[in-house]
Amino acid sequence: MGSELCVKRLESLAVDTRWRIVGELVVKPMTVNELTAQIGANQYNVSKHLRILRKAGIVEAEKTGIHVECSIAEALRQKPPKGPADLDLGCCTFRFERSPKASE
Repeated sequence: MGSELCVKRLESLAVDTRWRIVGELVVKPMTVNELTAQIGANQYNVSKHLRILRKAGIVEAEKTGIHVECSIAEALRQKPPKGPADLDLGCCTFRFERSPKASE
């Protein structure tokens, strides 16, 4: 992976809301509405952050009927994770821990 792509991906993860979105999606694909409810942000903000994550190549979105289902990008899913909530960007790996609040 080129350093420019790595920097772009790391910059996109530097915002707490985006970090939380990716932390949810690394566990399972979710709709925008599910993400909104899970992380406690409004739909506009979740959609805005998802757009940035898509541009960075971290997240994919697919319209299914009236919903948009989001998931970790296929190129990143193909890398074998070291754990159930790991994300390997090619230049580094992140382990997403579930916080007690997120699992309630």
